[in-house]
Amino acid sequence: MGRKEGQEPGLKTGSRPGKSRRSPLQTLYNGQQQSELSAAQRSLQDRRDLLEQMCLSHTRKRRVLSHEDLKHLIVDDKHSLIYCYVPKVACTNWKRVLMVLNSEGRYTDPLAIPANEAHVNGNLHTLSEFSTPEINKRLRSYLKFVFVREPFERLVSAYRNKFTRSYNTAFHKRYGTKIIRQYRPDPQPEALEKGNDVSFKEFVQYLVDPRTQQEEPFNEHWERVHSLCHPCLIHYDVVGKYETLDLDAQAVLRLTGAEDTVRFPTSGKSTRTDRDMAARFFKNISPSYQKKLLNLYRMDFLLFNYSIPKYLRT
Repeated sequence: MGRKEGQEPGLKTGSRPGKSRRSPLQTLYNGQQQSELSAAQRSLQDRRDLLEQMCLSHTRKRRVLSHEDLKHLIVDDKHSLIYCYVPKVACTNWKRVLMVLNSEGRYTDPLAIPANEAHVNGNLHTLSEFSTPEINKRLRSYLKFVFVREPFERLVSAYRNKFTRSYNTAFHKRYGTKIIRQYRPDPQPEALEKGNDVSFKEFVQYLVDPRTQQEEPFNEHWERVHSLCHPCLIHYDVVGKYETLDLDAQAVLRLTGAEDTVRFPTSGKSTRTDRDMAARFFKNISPSYQKKLLNLYRMDFLLFNYSIPKYLRT
């Protein structure tokens, strides 16, 4: 971030700190004295500074963004916003909020929008739909934000949602049957046909197998955040965290001037995947596989300042 080497004409990266554009964070907090806001400001600023340091330390080779890289960046022209959505990090609710903001009053409550409707292609626009000059214009001037989550908690959440819920038959067929065929000795015919009983251990074997990514890219639900959102090529104004979701979402809505228009939904989930639940899933994963998985998600741990979980036996 901030280095120009290797960059060619084409898609540019986001605006840099220190340029003449006033930071949205400065605009928001200017003149406000409340300790809560200054703490929030410091936290968001610290995250951005740390991300920048980590990018400088750990990314040697810069490249130019392609249109393919921008498919996860949702654009809200009305409020000059760009949001990179990360599955399993409250992205359904963020999409709902953006739909409310762009509905011209048709929606007022994000939770009134069915979850499946929030994910329908075409309801929201992505940056990849625009021409290169239009992309660059938006990257320079719009508020850009992303929400991240502890990588292994996100991974366990994805596994639980996609492989242990009976209604996710499309995932069972698409990925489950393949995983069982490759990693289960003597699978039963029914398991090969339905793919609905993949164990977490088999899922981990699939992820760390080099052949998996050679055959096709990871599904977005377990793809690394740095591969979905390119935080070392795009300068995000706000890096929100799932662990401080309510506070960070409030800050983003305040930045956009939309805090009186819509409230970010608070989660009522009692079965949310947390550290203790992740630890239970990792208990049966061998140290060698834990190490391979850690290497796979290493950049997400580094870039977003997550500690290596204490429950790992690496």
